[in-house]
Amino acid sequence: MPRVITGRYRGAVLAAPKGDSTRPTTDKVKEAIFSSIQGRIDGCCFLDLFSGTGQMGIEARSRGASKVVLVDKGMPAIAVIRRNLEKLRIGKDDPDLRVLKMSATAALESLKDERFDIVYLDPPYKIAHEEAVKVADILNRYDMLNDGGLMIVEHSSEEPFNTDVINMKLSRSCSYGLCVVTFFSKN
Repeated sequence: MPRVITGRYRGAVLAAPKGDSTRPTTDKVKEAIFSSIQGRIDGCCFLDLFSGTGQMGIEARSRGASKVVLVDKGMPAIAVIRRNLEKLRIGKDDPDLRVLKMSATAALESLKDERFDIVYLDPPYKIAHEEAVKVADILNRYDMLNDGGLMIVEHSSEEPFNTDVINMKLSRSCSYGLCVVTFFSKN
């Protein structure tokens, strides 16, 4: 079960959808990601695409993100995200924490007038590269990343992932077994 590592909701255990349609980020990988961006979280605008359990956006909020948007197109995932937010008593009537039930690209189109500091995406590994390319293109088209903003993609070392065709500057890539986390910044 995913849990909140630190911050306001530290130690809270989060629900996950049943079955294998959602693959929650492991605590080890989540801790590594947040350790590398810890200086950027407080007060940031965080967009969590392919949200699954909502744990990455919830972790960001726990650590002080001022605005969080959680996006997933699956109804089971949305139900779990809402349950997790309700358990933590966050999000209800809070305009700075939103849950959107739609695809990542549809969400980006609907958010095109907003700006984010961190856009995190953890799509199904088989389509991670394709989704990263699409997300980067939309972020650039609408200038949705603030200066110094990051797009962080979780993907598999066993699936092709060509960073050269993603329309952003590659910052770094870190491997955690089969999981790879790749950081991109604005061109």
